[in-house]
This record gives sequence, C-alpha cells and structure tokens, in this order.
Amino acid sequence: MNAMSLVVADTTPLNYLIIIEQAEVLASLFGEVLIPSAVLQELQHPKAPEAVSQWLRDLPDWLRVTPVQHVDETIQLGRGENEAISLALEQQVKVVLIDERLGRRAAESRGLIPIGTLNLIEIADERGLIDGIAALDDLRQTTFRADPELLARFETRIKARHG
Repeated sequence: MNAMSLVVADTTPLNYLIIIEQAEVLASLFGEVLIPSAVLQELQHPKAPEAVSQWLRDLPDWLRVTPVQHVDETIQLGRGENEAISLALEQQVKVVLIDERLGRRAAESRGLIPIGTLNLIEIADERGLIDGIAALDDLRQTTFRADPELLARFETRIKARHG
C-alpha cells in the first residue's frame, strides 16, 4: 500500500515517535504530516525531552506547520487537540494522529479517522518499516501511558504476524 499522502498530527504520537527514534516512519506511511501551531508550541515546551528539542532544530521536509484559520471551540479539549482536529477538518484531511481517548472520540464524531501511536507502530511493523516489538519495548521505556492490557494486545498481534 502506498503512503496515504497527508495526515494531521497531534502532539503525543509525534512526541513519542521522536523519542523512540521512529518519527521518519510517518513520511513512509503518509508522505506529508501537517501540525498546527499549537502542536509545535507543545513540542517546544521547556520541559520537553531533549530528543524532541533536538529533533525540532531541523524539521524534516515531510512535516509542515500549518496555522488553523478557524478553531472549532466546541471540541473542548487541550489546545493541541482542538487545533489538530480543526486543522484536519479545515484542510479536508481524513486521518488525524491522536492518542487521547476524548480526542479520538471528538475526531470520530466529526467524521475523521483517529490513529494512535500504538496503531502507527503496528501499521509500520506490518509494512516492514520498523521492528514493532522493539518499538513497543522502546515505548515502554518512556513516559507513554497506556493500559497494560492494550499494550499486550498490540504486542500479541505483532508477534503473531511474525510467526
């Protein structure tokens, strides 16, 4: 399957893929990733991990910071989620990379397709772009929070695919 061509990313998936050194997989999966200004600001937070700060010093060609013209205030989430969902709607992009449960629900209720960090790792593994088990192990070494049963389900599916 070819790259989907364009997605909008919220802070969390991009942050954790940068930390586990797998952000480049987004270019292979989607071609181009749009982020709203609020997501860039969140990534630039003074307490952001050093890996993220370093990565931001030289943004890749496939990442484009795109201001939102009209933020949908009915979303009522954090600024990054609000702007990411609003940008996806504004740019008519169907896929939004987002982890937060309420953010995923808000995206789905607006006709968008939310894809989270664990989904990204699984898809990239399925396409032979990364070692999904190693990526999950790396993710577990970060501050990433997910239900242990959910992580175990992803790991089981990835292992089953590899026989």
